Amino acid sequence: MFKMPPITKNLLIINILVYMATSLLRNNGVDLTDYLGLHFFKSDSFMVYQLFTYMFMHANFEHIFFNMLAFWMFGRILEQVWGPKKYLIYYLVCGVGAGLCQELVQYIDYVRMGLDHYTTIGNGVDSMPMKDYLSLWRTVGASGAVYGILLGYGMTFPNERILLLIPPMPIKAKYLVMGYAVIELLSGLGSSGSNIAHFAHLGGMLFGIVLILYWRHKAGVNRNGFSSWSEYRPKQSVWSRFKKPKASRHAEAEKPAAKDEYADTLAERRRQQEEVARILEKVKRSGYNCLTDEEKKTIFDFRNR
Repeated sequence: MFKMPPITKNLLIINILVYMATSLLRNNGVDLTDYLGLHFFKSDSFMVYQLFTYMFMHANFEHIFFNMLAFWMFGRILEQVWGPKKYLIYYLVCGVGAGLCQELVQYIDYVRMGLDHYTTIGNGVDSMPMKDYLSLWRTVGASGAVYGILLGYGMTFPNERILLLIPPMPIKAKYLVMGYAVIELLSGLGSSGSNIAHFAHLGGMLFGIVLILYWRHKAGVNRNGFSSWSEYRPKQSVWSRFKKPKASRHAEAEKPAAKDEYADTLAERRRQQEEVARILEKVKRSGYNCLTDEEKKTIFDFRNR
């Protein structure tokens, strides 16, 4: 099996270790989510660093299991294609963006309910100081970042087929992403009081698509590398890398040794480009998972050279 890339592996380890530590400390009366979970910014418990740390906190085993499963399935492939640095930036941007969107939605609820006019909430013995009530508004989980990863996979491999379990049928990645986005939007609009941060999920996808479109725009319409297999274009043709301006070609005579070195380098570059083109055609026909370890390594090396 192709070796798991470093960022995916390390993020998986960190999430699992934090979950284990949270469970152990909770049994001893210490709740890490009070410190590392993302609190509403009007709460006294809010800290800026929580926009990062909340991504590594999870409410229960099912929460972390399904998040890490989806992260492993799609994230490792994106890291192999994008490279570790770009992938880590994308993951963090999606996670922080999801947290910011959740804060915005909570603020809208805060204003809509007119909570700024009250110092307590409830009646009689059931009343609670407003600052204590707001401290209960906290968010945990890597779901926002994971939804961003799913969005990135769908935009990078739009026609890759994914097998659903319920119902058991294959579906193209682009349709799966659109379906999840619609479900999250409808769930967020229609589930008042739900403990699932649907708009945080959408926020991760929103920040993900903005970042991907920025990268594509920065690279140029026909120079966006591996932003999509179907849209792949080499950044620069082999011939244009080596040919000199017409004036300089006529002005100087090349030495035989330089000519031989030029020809060898050109032949090697052409061989590499033909091999990458062959692999990309194979991906279009059969999908990324059909590649051998050597072919995956060839693409990764070509992308990061």
